[in-house]
Amino acid sequence: ANQAAWPATGNSCRGGAYVSALLACDSIAILPEEMSRERFEWLAQVAGEVIKTPGSESNVWEIFQKCKELQATRPQVRIFDQFEEYGNHLWHYAVTGPAMEEVFAQIARPGDRLAGVALTSGSAGTLGSADYVKDRFPRAKLAVGEALECPTLLYNGFGAHRIEGIGDKHVPWIHNVRNTDLVVGIDDERPMQLLRLFNEPEGRAYLVRQGAPEDVVSGLDLLGSSGIANALGAVKLARHYELGQREVVFTVFTDSMQLYGSRLAEMTARRGAFSAEDAAIAYHRWLLGTGTDHTLELTQPDKRRIHNLKYFTWVEQMGRSVAELDAQWHDWPDFWDAIHAQADQIDALIEAFNAEAARAA
Repeated sequence: ANQAAWPATGNSCRGGAYVSALLACDSIAILPEEMSRERFEWLAQVAGEVIKTPGSESNVWEIFQKCKELQATRPQVRIFDQFEEYGNHLWHYAVTGPAMEEVFAQIARPGDRLAGVALTSGSAGTLGSADYVKDRFPRAKLAVGEALECPTLLYNGFGAHRIEGIGDKHVPWIHNVRNTDLVVGIDDERPMQLLRLFNEPEGRAYLVRQGAPEDVVSGLDLLGSSGIANALGAVKLARHYELGQREVVFTVFTDSMQLYGSRLAEMTARRGAFSAEDAAIAYHRWLLGTGTDHTLELTQPDKRRIHNLKYFTWVEQMGRSVAELDAQWHDWPDFWDAIHAQADQIDALIEAFNAEAARAA
């Protein structure tokens, strides 16, 4: 029987394993061994096999090498690589983007403007939603965030970091770089401190004293570390472009505290209990103190530099073609428009599959 392999730094392989289980297909989850304990506990219940590769969040090269090994030794394995599968980009173009447009229509007051989308770069799939938004709202800007400790887009940099779910020392094949306006670096200490502020009792009490509505504070466990990083990227975009109260910025909360309870326990063990003084520092320094440092508004040469980085991962290491790499750039935007046009065809195939499954049941 075929096996579906899902390489990821934690989130995509969870979704892939779940879908595989629904389709009665054996699954393999491949992710770095230093990801949060909760990820592995969840996968142990759903995935057919879990393979731990060396390193942490930004060690994606090791994941790719494991994929090559599986392809060479297990002919029944089919790799679903979120970093290069155009369907990842297309899903967010066809689903997440329209959801943003729908929400904006519900909340917009007369005179409001959809000014931007801020997202972090993990697999770059979620960035597809910004392609949709920019098609509908051409003045909107896209800010792409990454951990300052692994500043690949900003500085051609590398390194390990603690924002699980983003920033992997390469430019994903499915990143439509020419549609990116701003790159922002986020110090990983910032979301880790806010993880504590948003979830520790002293942190929540301090937020309420500062005037935050209690119902909002009680729901802050909906944000995990990459969700907080996305929110910080939205703040950086708004401050960089000096946006006003009538301009709306969208982001996506990509994870929740369901995956990070162990991280809170680790920080408590290492740093001590989170006090009221710690809460005040986190609130003023790490939340309100978010500024425009390590922010780059991309020129055309900047975009070309980032796009060119794809060559080293995807052509040299992963066997993609130079012709396709050049087409992403030189045939822009037609190349990406052709991918977006596939949504209706895929929807028709999904509907046919669902109908056949219903008949079989």
